[in-house]
Parts: sequence; structure tokens; C-alpha cells
Amino acid sequence: MLFIEETSPPPFYQQQIIDEKRTQLDKWFIGNRSQAYYLKRFSEFDSQGYLSAKWNWAAFFATFGWLLYRKRYLDCIVYTVAGWSFIQLNVVIALVAIEYAFMSFVPDAYQMFTRIAIAAVIWLFWSIMVGRWADAYYYRMARREIADVLADYPREPEQQKAHLNKEGGTSLVGLGFAFGIFIFLLFVIQNRFLPLYAQPKEHGIIQDTFMQTRIATGEIEQQFQSQGKCPIDYKPSEVGENLDFEVVEQTPALGNKPSSCVLIATIQNVPFPNRNLNGQNYIMYRPSEQKQERWQCITSLNEKRKPPICSSS
Repeated sequence: MLFIEETSPPPFYQQQIIDEKRTQLDKWFIGNRSQAYYLKRFSEFDSQGYLSAKWNWAAFFATFGWLLYRKRYLDCIVYTVAGWSFIQLNVVIALVAIEYAFMSFVPDAYQMFTRIAIAAVIWLFWSIMVGRWADAYYYRMARREIADVLADYPREPEQQKAHLNKEGGTSLVGLGFAFGIFIFLLFVIQNRFLPLYAQPKEHGIIQDTFMQTRIATGEIEQQFQSQGKCPIDYKPSEVGENLDFEVVEQTPALGNKPSSCVLIATIQNVPFPNRNLNGQNYIMYRPSEQKQERWQCITSLNEKRKPPICSSS
């Protein structure tokens, strides 16, 4: 699509037919959808005598979906293989280079967005190329099909119409398939690629928040020893932005477990892609009022994610 001839006259242009006949053939190929738009574009290419870049918003936003909708199935396969290879290769190269050269200077909160922005810029470049040359490409396809029908059915207009309707026009099936591919790609990104980044970050967040929780538990134990009771109104000094602490004597979350003092540490303010951690908690509890008592831990995190010394609630 990106290698469009700029020769004059354009490829497959049939000079021997009159304008009215050419317009009728164009209508049969284009179909009813966006017919006026493409007739105008085709007329511009005919008048200037060569192909050039024009802007097509549908092709820019839909890319391979536009190809499927316009029945360019084989070209869509070529585009998908070549385009995705181009995008993936350049995304990998760019991310690796920036990861080692510049990412250490980017705050942690913005690193994920930086990676997404890099991939989006590369995707945008490819989409712009498609959007610029889609009209010229579609014109070329129309002229090729028209040249074929004039050669195969020189005096059979009904056969010409049937052939152009079959090879041209639009396909709702193709459009539906494009939406299906888009949904599938979102699923793959969410379930395959995103976890590659999210899981290490999640492990670090759990380690950091649990360490802060244990430090806060130590402070509460000191207050318990000095006051002889659970310091319900006490606020730990080491309160990070990702934790909310609450001190109570008992909580229904413990079930039948006895407790003389409980620290509920709730994870909060965790950004994408680890937002699923928000609302999870660690519950540290003192089983009795004995002088020397060891705090126990339960957590809402599942078995795979929980700290080793905690049990899942």
C-alpha cells in the first residue's frame, strides 16, 4: 500500500472509455457506502493523471479493519504481517533502548505510561502512512478490477456489474471480523503482555506494603505494652500513601479467632496496571492480652500473592 506508483497515467487507467462509462464502473465497484466520497477522489486522480497522498480518516483509525470492510482480504493479510512485524520490531527496539538509557530517570508512576506512549507513537506512524495512501491504493484496486472486467467481458455490462459488485463494495462480515480481531488483541494484551509488566510490580508493592504493616505492628505492640490495652486511637508514624491503617480490638474478618488488638492495613492508591490490589488488606492481630504475645496475620490476598507468614482469609 505504501509503494504506490506515481506514473502518468495512473496504473490500469483505461483511456479508451468515456467518462460516463468510467463513472458507472466506479459506482459498481465502490458500492453504496461512501460512494460520493470515493467518486470525488477517483475524479481527482483521473484529472491530475497520477496517484498522490490523500487523507482517509476511516483508514487511519481502522487500518486493517478498513481493508476487511472494503474486501481487500489478501492485502489485509499482507498488511497485518508486514505492519505488525514493523510495529512489534520497532516497539521492542525502542523500549529496550529507552529502558536502559532513559527509563531510570522517569519516575515510577510514569514509567508504564511512557512505555505505552512509545508504542502508541510507532503505531501512529504506521496508521498515518495507511491513512495518507489508502485512497490512492483503493483507486488503484478499482482501476485494476475495471481493467479486468473490460478485458474479460468487453460487451457484457451485466457481467461487468456482477464482477465489480463481487470484488468491490463493502462487507459487514469483514467489518465484524475486524472487530473480533480487535477484541482478541485487547484480550491478548490484557492477559499475556500486561502481566509481564504488572506481576513484578505487584510483587514489589506487596513486599513494601507488608513491610510497612509489620513496622506499624511493632509500634502498636509498644503502645500495647505501655498502656496495657489496645491503643485504638493510635496512628502509626510510618503511614505510606499506599496504606490506610485502622486499630481495633476485634473485627468480624477474624471469625472465631480470639484477639486483644487488631491492626487492619488496607492497600490503596495503587495505579494502573496493579489497581486490583486496591482494597486488599493485611489483618495483624494479637491473640491474647498476655505480656509476651506474637502477632498473627491473615490477608485477603490469595495463596499465590500473600506474604509467607500470612494465611488467606
